[in-house]
Amino acid sequence: MSTSTLTSDISSTALTDNPDFLLLDSELSDEERDLRDRIRAFGQEHVLPIINEYWERAEFPEEVLEPLSELGIVGTFIKGYGCPGLSRQAAGVVARELGRIDGSVNTFFGVHSNLGMGAIYTLGSEEQRERWLPEMAKLKKIGAFALTEPEHGSDSVALETSARREGDNWIINGHKRWIGNGHAADIVVLFARDVADGNVKAFVVEKNSEGEFPAGYLPEVIKGKVGKRAILQGDIVIKDLCIPESNRLLNCESFAGVSRVLAATRGGASWEAVGHGMAAFELAANYAMEREQFGSPIASYQLVQEKLATMLSDVTQMQLLCTRMAQLQEQGEFTGSMAAMIKMVTSRKALAACREARDMFGGNGLLLENHIARHLTDMEVVSTYEGTDSIQALLVGREITGISAFTAKKK
Repeated sequence: MSTSTLTSDISSTALTDNPDFLLLDSELSDEERDLRDRIRAFGQEHVLPIINEYWERAEFPEEVLEPLSELGIVGTFIKGYGCPGLSRQAAGVVARELGRIDGSVNTFFGVHSNLGMGAIYTLGSEEQRERWLPEMAKLKKIGAFALTEPEHGSDSVALETSARREGDNWIINGHKRWIGNGHAADIVVLFARDVADGNVKAFVVEKNSEGEFPAGYLPEVIKGKVGKRAILQGDIVIKDLCIPESNRLLNCESFAGVSRVLAATRGGASWEAVGHGMAAFELAANYAMEREQFGSPIASYQLVQEKLATMLSDVTQMQLLCTRMAQLQEQGEFTGSMAAMIKMVTSRKALAACREARDMFGGNGLLLENHIARHLTDMEVVSTYEGTDSIQALLVGREITGISAFTAKKK
């Protein structure tokens, strides 16, 4: 890419290391830029040297937990309880930069920090917040968020796991699936439907002092995944699990409580997609500058330059969308349909960028050592969670037409 196409103070080399074509990061505060740089340093030092080995073995790299906790980002938007109380923009930078490093580490962080801790913060009483959040903020106790079931993913509102009150306890039965950290977390926020009133309630499942789950909580690791292999998800059978009333999150009396948690954490997958897209562009651009075929770097060929220009354009569009998302969130004007459109666009563009980068690497793109295959398969996962591409499109379609494709009767 000729520097004549860029502003005078940007070189193509700078873009291959930091694809910020419209200088959006210059609008970050000094604290946000410092946060970005610290996460990048964490990734370079602690994650990238080891992640491919863990990814291939389908194991989580627990050795990154201590340096991750030292970043001071656990709890993101939560204020107090040892959490940083980050702005929406800063929390977005966290998800973007972790995604740029590795999707598995980002998912671990998002499940623990945003969903697990976020559920306790949003739905718990003050006593419950004080009981659990400080240790979670230090990563001394790991959290999980158990909502999805084998038959209820996109329609999680129809969850079937049941809870029955018996004196000061609740007896829970059901089945959860695709629960990140759910096989090993110390604290699992679990949602079940009260058989008495039909409303969804939230419960905290805790390991005992010996590190064992209570009887009736039966998790198994889901095996055979082709993406996000270094973060493990649990398939959890729940059979007569006894939870004390003191472990029921008191501010969840219906599925509206679940929705409040999801609304508070909305946008994380979109920011992660930006990170994967940035990584794909960086990897492809650097490879194109170094890889020679037919006597010249492949970056000198028109077709490759067109691909890189398209990738950079898509990354820039994603960055703009997520920056605007953070602004609207801070203003309290962000809606679910806005979130759906941004998730749909960022997922599509990031996945396309990863596929283009993998293709540009040729056969070398199939090797984990070149990182792009990991980002590509991880983006397949990002395109699925927080709502698939199709579901997001239907949410936007409902906003456009006023007709719900989920409930409309078909002739």
